[in-house]
Amino acid sequence: MTEMSKTGSQAANDHAAMISALVHDSRAAQLVLAQSSYEVRIAALTQAAKLIRGATDEILARNALDVTRAGENGIAAAFIDRLTLTDDRIEAMAAGLEDITGLGDPIGRELARWTRPNGLDIARISTPLGVIGVIYESRPNVTVDAAGLCLIAGNAAILRGGSDSRETSAFLASLMADGLTRAGLPPHAVQMVPTDDRAAVGAMLAASGEIDVIIPRGGKSLVERVQTEARVPVFAHLEGICHLFVDAAADPDKAVEIAVNAKMRRTGICGAAETILIDEAVAPALLPAIAHALQQAGCAIRGDDTSCGLVSGATPAVEADWSTEYLDSIISIRVVAGIDAAIDHIATYGSSHTDCIITEDATRAEQFLQQVDSAIVMVNASTQFADGGEFGMGAEIGIATGRMHARGPVGAHQLTSFKYVVRGNGQTRP
Repeated sequence: MTEMSKTGSQAANDHAAMISALVHDSRAAQLVLAQSSYEVRIAALTQAAKLIRGATDEILARNALDVTRAGENGIAAAFIDRLTLTDDRIEAMAAGLEDITGLGDPIGRELARWTRPNGLDIARISTPLGVIGVIYESRPNVTVDAAGLCLIAGNAAILRGGSDSRETSAFLASLMADGLTRAGLPPHAVQMVPTDDRAAVGAMLAASGEIDVIIPRGGKSLVERVQTEARVPVFAHLEGICHLFVDAAADPDKAVEIAVNAKMRRTGICGAAETILIDEAVAPALLPAIAHALQQAGCAIRGDDTSCGLVSGATPAVEADWSTEYLDSIISIRVVAGIDAAIDHIATYGSSHTDCIITEDATRAEQFLQQVDSAIVMVNASTQFADGGEFGMGAEIGIATGRMHARGPVGAHQLTSFKYVVRGNGQTRP
């Protein structure tokens, strides 16, 4: 064995040992958390929200260091937008924690109950998942959202944030831990992985039997790595290739307003629209107005041949555009032969995240809702509503695009499993 391979092997062992130590402390804290009262968990989040508000200046100072370093490293503008905190975004984090506390206890809910002919009383009761690993990139607010959601559902969180947000995320995690301490709960229920080394991600993904589930929150390369390497169950979260289909029966004013908001409100979030499909019956009359409004807002258009013929300043799309999450002020546009063609396009190029039809025809709206197999399907609303807070869930860890366990916004109630509680009176099985 060469010296280089020995060094690599030792490094892998060191990271595995580090993750195991974190899990050991997390597991002990989680057992306490799972038995705590809902009121005590609420107190922990309430205390954390107060600490976040009280530390706004310190959070902004640390975030400024992260933003400066990201700029020096040539990070794309969309990612810097995700990284950057403001007074309003800090308040939103604190308010999100408070919103979580008003949604009812996720633990101990009776999900179903029935009695067998032999008299056995059987109930399905919600329980925590256990130790949750959250791997994310540039958004420091994920630190607070993920920790808060895990805690209220009785789970411990091991957080591995991106190197771009390390100053901000580490400080926010410490505030969450302080909130736990103030409520009399173990602070190790929230821990940050104390290294930027990407090998630590590999150690988390290999921690089968230690970490109970991994939740990735980031770009395509991160999610692909997690899904390829993980030996731990994963909540799938693919990129947000979100579509707007402008039907022949669309209200023109709604179409324009929704298109601009869905694309341009915040271009760097997973719910931002990336492709507009428009029925050929209304494209000549309506597409120029939609495209003009987008261009006025600073959006570049990449269109198919028909779109380019209708939209001044549009550039020809290539095949890759239909499956690209731009996270930027760019949108692809295709003219299609009606709703069936639109649904086929979404099935071919979409990521099962969020897709919307703009129409006043109730029959076609229902067809779209039934036939588009995405985590979120909408009628006449901006795709930027694809958010746990907007769904009344207080906050979310992400939008799950898979079909196992959780789908759509992953809030506190999605971070639970269940057990069966069976009550008998001396029954024996013949």
